[in-house]
Amino acid sequence: MAGNSEKLMFTGAGDETLAARLDLPSGEVRAYALFAHCFTCTKDIFAAARIAGGLAAQGIAVLSFDFTGLGHSEGEFANTNFSSNVGDLVRAADHLRETRQAPKLLIGHSLGGAAVLAAAARVPEAVAVATIGAPADPGHVAHLMAPHKAEIERTGEAEVVLAGRTFRIKKQFLDDISQHNLEEAVRHLRKALLVFHAPRDETVGIDNAGRIFAAAKHPKSFVSLDDADHLLTRHADAAYVADVLAAWAGRYLGPGQAAADGKTDSISAEPGTVVVEETGEGPYAQRIAAGRHMLRADEPEDVGGLDSGPGPYDLLLAGLGACTSMTLRMYANRKGWPLEHVSVTLAHDKIHAQDCADCETKAGRVDRITRRLAVAGALDADQRAKLLEIADKCPVHRTLTSEVSIVTEMAESESG
Repeated sequence: MAGNSEKLMFTGAGDETLAARLDLPSGEVRAYALFAHCFTCTKDIFAAARIAGGLAAQGIAVLSFDFTGLGHSEGEFANTNFSSNVGDLVRAADHLRETRQAPKLLIGHSLGGAAVLAAAARVPEAVAVATIGAPADPGHVAHLMAPHKAEIERTGEAEVVLAGRTFRIKKQFLDDISQHNLEEAVRHLRKALLVFHAPRDETVGIDNAGRIFAAAKHPKSFVSLDDADHLLTRHADAAYVADVLAAWAGRYLGPGQAAADGKTDSISAEPGTVVVEETGEGPYAQRIAAGRHMLRADEPEDVGGLDSGPGPYDLLLAGLGACTSMTLRMYANRKGWPLEHVSVTLAHDKIHAQDCADCETKAGRVDRITRRLAVAGALDADQRAKLLEIADKCPVHRTLTSEVSIVTEMAESESG
């Protein structure tokens, strides 16, 4: 059954403070989900609250939040647009990743559904996406401003009544929604998709569901909401969506569900250790626990993977790049140098040993990592040269260039 709700705050894409609610199960959390509300709605609209409560009752924690300028969130609605909504969603996912666990399920209602489809690629941990009455094109909402379009074009903004409330709509909003190709994003979703839509939806026609479903690749599912209205104002309709969504998502979420071998999909790692195991999604996808942080790894599609996360060498380069940047920051801070920003770009390839002047190996091929530093700030030539030297002293660099002993052991079988 559902547990309790927590009020949270996090920083949105425009640096405003956004208000959020986290609905938690009373017992173990199977997974985290992120819910995006409908256009001009808030996280407290009945459908959002009912669906979040229903999922919590099934062990799925749900983060709902008010987009910038709506509900209890800071900012001006007039300065927002579809792109900023997508940015807010990504920030919400970042907040979950940093404080709890990245969301595995993304849910969006109406324009919020379009937003989660657009944001899904920037939430690599998400394995499933569900839309409810979503438009196939963000520009669909432009018809709501049709009576005021001429004024908006002429003056740059207009007062528009939406759902009984007055909002100031600027031209930049209309310009932004016209630039998004949502069906292209759906074609490259690479996540399980569930489309909810009512055939008699008078706000967003059923043809939108058809376009989304046709653009998506399998696994994909469609559920008809029969005579439900667009906002799911009837208790039974919202409850139905929550129940079906929880049952469908259970196939993909994993945590808390016993697999055939008795193991669960949830993993954890003791401080100072990293645990890596297969997810069961495709041949190569892996989940990674590094302390309390959860990551993913996979191989690209051209070698048979799902491309659901960075590859092993990408993670290796990321470790070296992060260590390099941190080392430069620590050194510059200690010296009191005006280092404003560090960026490290890395690439890995293999070259002929004979082409490597510094390599002891002279036959065959050797691995080469190219690391390019970009530093900003009022640094003189000597300081920049010193930072270049310090980069080679980062601990990960030293590990990679020194003798390393890797001891591999076979764990005892859990079956005895």
